[in-house]
Amino acid sequence: MGEAAAADPPAPAVETPRGRVAPPMPWRTRLAVIAAGYVTDATRRADGSVNRRLLGVLDKGVPACAAPRNGVASMDLTIDPAHSVRARLFYPSSAGGAAPPVVVFFHGGGFAYLSASSPAYDAACRRIARYASAAVLSVDYRRAPEHKFPAAYDDGLAALRFLDDPANHHPVQLDAARCYLAGDSAGGNIAHHVARRCSLDPTAFRRVRLAGLIAIQPFFGGEERTPSELRLAGAPIVNVPRTDWMWRAFLPAGSDRSHEACSPDAAAAGLGEAPEFPPATVVVGGYDPLQDWQRRYCDAMRREGKEVRVLEYPEAIHAFYVFPEFPDAKDLMLRIKEIVAGGGGGGGQ
Repeated sequence: MGEAAAADPPAPAVETPRGRVAPPMPWRTRLAVIAAGYVTDATRRADGSVNRRLLGVLDKGVPACAAPRNGVASMDLTIDPAHSVRARLFYPSSAGGAAPPVVVFFHGGGFAYLSASSPAYDAACRRIARYASAAVLSVDYRRAPEHKFPAAYDDGLAALRFLDDPANHHPVQLDAARCYLAGDSAGGNIAHHVARRCSLDPTAFRRVRLAGLIAIQPFFGGEERTPSELRLAGAPIVNVPRTDWMWRAFLPAGSDRSHEACSPDAAAAGLGEAPEFPPATVVVGGYDPLQDWQRRYCDAMRREGKEVRVLEYPEAIHAFYVFPEFPDAKDLMLRIKEIVAGGGGGGGQ
């Protein structure tokens, strides 16, 4: 898929009266990016709900595959029967008898859209497993607006409790002591908050140890409009009207964006008292309207004494890494491989 798309002649950069808001990209990629935004807008009802039936048609999930594809097999698991929460486990077929590290992954979609079986995320998690030689547990957390804060965070903790019990490690043993939390956009936000809750109560888990946090363009926000949100109005995937709706759908009724789920400062507050919080790697894209919030998040984490490494991709749009035809998508996979092989280390910028 990536090779075919890369062969297409590039579409021009997206320009608005404010200036360039996206890099040149193959036409096929441009159409896929437009379609992603269309799915969000077409399934959002005026009353604040989501048309799940239509969404199921437009974002038809792909099944798990027990037979290895590109060296990675997958299976679906129930990780929290009480809330019918499921996850998709990807595992490299070359693992043999060795227990691989595990990446607990949270997909993006503004807390309200997409799933672990969405084609883009099935493929992305398969690539992470292959590049990093790691198992990937992609959590199909409950979505807003039907399930507001803190449901998604609770489901992330349920995934860690699942991993904490060796009886659940099938068909391969998983090294829960080498556990990484990762996600993009809203999933990056969830990964942070799960890491926060886990590190503030480290005795809750006997075997799970967090080795690293990989927050890919994490979704944070506030009441004001940042320079990047204004400058990149019209950028693909993410825009202010969509993110405004997503925060209304996820935050508790009556909350503003100073809430801990949304505000970078509130999300980091108190982590100075949590020595178990893992080294963080934060991915920032130059064409992502959310980048100013992501940098504020990094600054807030550093003020709490946390180790943060920033990976800057100046030509990257929001969710760039799910499009393998972008060269930066492969580069990020290689960086994830290094993080997992190196034990999660942050450092850097």
